[in-house]
Amino acid sequence: MAGMTRKEARQEAFRLLFETEFHKEADPNEIYALSVQTREIGENPYIRTVYFGVQEHLGEIDEMIARHSNGWKPGRITPVSRSAIRLCIYEMKYMSDIPSAVSINEAIELVKTFDDLKMKAFVNGVLNGAKNEIEAGA
Repeated sequence: MAGMTRKEARQEAFRLLFETEFHKEADPNEIYALSVQTREIGENPYIRTVYFGVQEHLGEIDEMIARHSNGWKPGRITPVSRSAIRLCIYEMKYMSDIPSAVSINEAIELVKTFDDLKMKAFVNGVLNGAKNEIEAGA
């Protein structure tokens, strides 16, 4: 997929994060290498940065999700929504070249496309809470 748009790259990063949900014991490097090979996504700096960045900061990201999920246990959040939320929080916290509104909108689009529509409002609430926390410097 040479010449991939940011939206397409984001979707591929999301897919990698989603797949990792079902292979938690696997080495993320192996998951990434296999995906690059089988999907022919090539070496995309955005995909690599986001995928490995989320893995590196997973504990911190999941703590932020827990703080803004209004009592929902992490296991209750669908793997699709959890992956989209993780990707968005990583972008908002560590990729200053992407406006938070764009990250949130793209995460909501992923949820609308790949998850139950009922999850949209929940994801939006979590992400807006996380955005406010990040902007406050907490």
